Amino acid sequence: MIVRILKNIDFSILFAVLALSAFGTVMVYSASMVSSVMVYDVTPGYFFEKQLLSWGLGIGALFFGIIFPYRNYRRLFKLILLVTVILLGMVFIIGQTTNNAQSWISLPLIGRFQPAELAKMSLIIYLAAIYTKKSSYIQDFTRGLLPPMIITMLVVAMILKQPDLGTAVIALAVSGLIIMSSGLKKSHLFFMLGLVLVAAVTMYQFGLSEEQLSRFDGAYQPFEYADDAGYQLINSYLAIHNGGIIGTGLGAGVQKLGYLPEAHTDFIMAVIAEELGIIGVAVVIGLLALIVLRGFYVSMNSHDTFGRLLSIGVSGLIGIQAVINLGGLTGLIPLTGVPLPFVSFGGTSLLMMMFSAGILINIHAISKIKKNQEERAAA
Repeated sequence: MIVRILKNIDFSILFAVLALSAFGTVMVYSASMVSSVMVYDVTPGYFFEKQLLSWGLGIGALFFGIIFPYRNYRRLFKLILLVTVILLGMVFIIGQTTNNAQSWISLPLIGRFQPAELAKMSLIIYLAAIYTKKSSYIQDFTRGLLPPMIITMLVVAMILKQPDLGTAVIALAVSGLIIMSSGLKKSHLFFMLGLVLVAAVTMYQFGLSEEQLSRFDGAYQPFEYADDAGYQLINSYLAIHNGGIIGTGLGAGVQKLGYLPEAHTDFIMAVIAEELGIIGVAVVIGLLALIVLRGFYVSMNSHDTFGRLLSIGVSGLIGIQAVINLGGLTGLIPLTGVPLPFVSFGGTSLLMMMFSAGILINIHAISKIKKNQEERAAA
């Protein structure tokens, strides 16, 4: 089976993932080599070496996702969700705080990782499996839609409690995309959209901290808060402006020299824009768009409901996270601290993104194998 899968893989997705992740590793070095010394008091290659190790592990995760038949996740979805909830719970007991969020834990053999990144993929698998199971009565709101929605909200609430607003928003948005693709009634869809609107307004009025509210000022009035909430965005604008069409050259950016905080994580695209210009930005966005669009193509050609919903979820995850990251560094939406898929520094994020891309390739390969079998049988 593995040999047949490898003969039918989607090389366009594979190429885009490997190219983006390799390029991202190089850009992590460029973006972090100065701040490593000036801010973190480590060697210039500290973050590059960690990202290079994560990239190597990510390649392993990618190929595991490619060769492990995706239908097995349908049998394992309860275990996957249970492990995820336990890990999210452990964050509140033994979690480590970084950037005002208690989001990280360290375990023997595994090391330091972020369970919220695992939770996004776990929710995709859970919702794809449970709504496949409930497909015959999906239009019954109480029996079909509501129970998985409650579990989803509990997981999202655990992420939000850390607090990790950006990851919680992504998890909720991707879950909503899967639910909307499950075959629910239009009346139920409008009802859910209304609930989301009410929840968003309520959260904005009563649920956000002063720091989180200040991000709206930083996004939409950055020059009035130039020394505080708008500082990052203004320096992101300067980096984009400095780059122009072709950029200042790889490694020659200025804004990463202490002006642009978190240049190797949230704002790595600003560094790319400064050093490689609009051309570099277009290549990165083009490769991300290729993965997302091919993922939706895989969904449309999947031979079963589980594969269809799973590929929709993975494609949506990559696309939504990219949009939120790019929206933050351009001021279209408030900053949320979300990494750019495959490119930003972050071991857990890179591993999970490469693993999820592997699942997409696996769904495509198995669907293609099944299609070839049906054509031979018909002949």
